[in-house]
Amino acid sequence: MHSDGTQTHNLLSDANGEFSFLKILPGSYRVVVNAKGFALFTSAEFGVTVRQAYEVPDILLSVATANIEVTVRPTDLIAAEQITAAEKQRLIGVIPDFYTSYVYAAAPLTGKQKFSLAVRGTFDPVAMIGVGVAAAMEQATNAYAGYGQGASGYAKRYGAKFADGRSSDLLTHAVFPSLLHQDPRYYYQGSGTFKSRLLHAVGSAFVTRNDSGRPESNYSYLLGDVCSAALSNLYYPEANRGAHLVFTNGAVGLAGRVGGNLIREFLSKRLTPNVTGDGRPPTF
Repeated sequence: MHSDGTQTHNLLSDANGEFSFLKILPGSYRVVVNAKGFALFTSAEFGVTVRQAYEVPDILLSVATANIEVTVRPTDLIAAEQITAAEKQRLIGVIPDFYTSYVYAAAPLTGKQKFSLAVRGTFDPVAMIGVGVAAAMEQATNAYAGYGQGASGYAKRYGAKFADGRSSDLLTHAVFPSLLHQDPRYYYQGSGTFKSRLLHAVGSAFVTRNDSGRPESNYSYLLGDVCSAALSNLYYPEANRGAHLVFTNGAVGLAGRVGGNLIREFLSKRLTPNVTGDGRPPTF
């Protein structure tokens, strides 16, 4: 092109990068080279006179600089979005499935988010119906006979089951996870052999992630179950109180957690609409 920027000739080089312009009028010129994947090259200005053959010096092209846009978002904002998605998860569209994370690399929860999710889950209307059903079953079998029968007996059983569930949920999902910086969620694996998934489901009752994503003993569930079971001594019939009640309620809580994890791993994704994520990425 001319030194004033106006383009005069345009052509493609051969396979070796060589080119030749013929019938060039006398004047000042620049050579501009544009190649895909390389930065635009513009030569220094040079003059051409009548009947002059000008050889352009060797041209070296540099690789074009890639423009990469990276958006950084706070982890608590990502966690909030994942919580919102989890709160839409319900088995067969009814039973809350808030504590199953189908996003295997989910963002860690803040202490406030742990409490918020725990309250949302434990006071869900469906959970209250579950308390009523459990109390009715105890009434039918006359479990904890010290409560008696009739409306009064049912109310006492309902209150006990309500207190059991709320204290267990809040202690294992919010209080101890916040104090110990542990993650209260179950992480769906979804891939691998049946044995590996089984071991993952059972093991998750004993091993969890901390807020940094590293595995460690699930002290939150252990302490939460034991403390919840110990609190039951305050309101169960006197004849049923003692270490036996603590052991029984703690064992029931642990067994329920293992059973719940098995359901989460092998059934929940099939029965839960609005699932986001597919669990652990497969390894090859």
